Amino acid sequence: MTQGNNKVWFITGTSRGFGRIWTEAALERGDKVAATARNIDSIADLKKKYGDNVLTLQLDVTNADQVKQAVTQAHEHFGRLDIVLNNAGYSLIGTIEEAKADDIRSLYETNILGPVAVIQAALPLLRQQGYGHILGTSSNLGHITAPVIGYYCSSKWAFEAIHESLAAEVQQFGIKVTIIEPGAYATEFGSPESLKFAPGLEVYTDFKNEFIGGLRNLKRGDPAATPQALFKMVDAENPPLRFNLGSHNLPSTKAAYAERIKIWEAWDAVSSSAQGEPM
Repeated sequence: MTQGNNKVWFITGTSRGFGRIWTEAALERGDKVAATARNIDSIADLKKKYGDNVLTLQLDVTNADQVKQAVTQAHEHFGRLDIVLNNAGYSLIGTIEEAKADDIRSLYETNILGPVAVIQAALPLLRQQGYGHILGTSSNLGHITAPVIGYYCSSKWAFEAIHESLAAEVQQFGIKVTIIEPGAYATEFGSPESLKFAPGLEVYTDFKNEFIGGLRNLKRGDPAATPQALFKMVDAENPPLRFNLGSHNLPSTKAAYAERIKIWEAWDAVSSSAQGEPM
């Protein structure tokens, strides 16, 4: 795979947030990018600024046919794809009781099935090349959970499992996989375009208001500080399967797993008694 600069990226969700920041940073360092967004007008300025180094494509990741067409077009346009970055996604605000099946289904269509469609469209091309690096934007909520955004957390847990299995499956083809796990950042992720709200039940109103108020008070990282860390990771000869962004993730994740292990160990005698005799 090409090292350092001059990589070719395919990135979903480039109209705002990390997708936009990473797209522009990659272009600024001399890479080429196939930038995609549901509303192509939102990324039209990239073409004006970066010319032939960028290919802008309209893409709704929930449309599998459009996904395949976009990935194929990007590969044909640039002659290769070094990095495929699934970044598109949104969060659903609502308790487990409140969210309707259609709300949950729509979330999973974008956050899980959309990235899978991109991966499945890209893999034959990456196999043919004999190299490639698949990146997926997850979250520290792929390891821990929070109330009120439980379904969003669940989408990231599924996202993590899919990519971990994928990494084992495609290593034989020279293809690498990395799950990017940002903590809280001052991006547009909390904007109306990145949030959907389930119909509310009055019994949860105070609880949700308190939770959302706490989110507003979180110390957030500077998203502009992330590109150089991202580039160090993708330029590495052996990039990690999981890559934290920010300083807050590791302590909270370690605490969550320590608590799980403590509970498993406390119940281990009972759990082991369920094994029965060897068969």
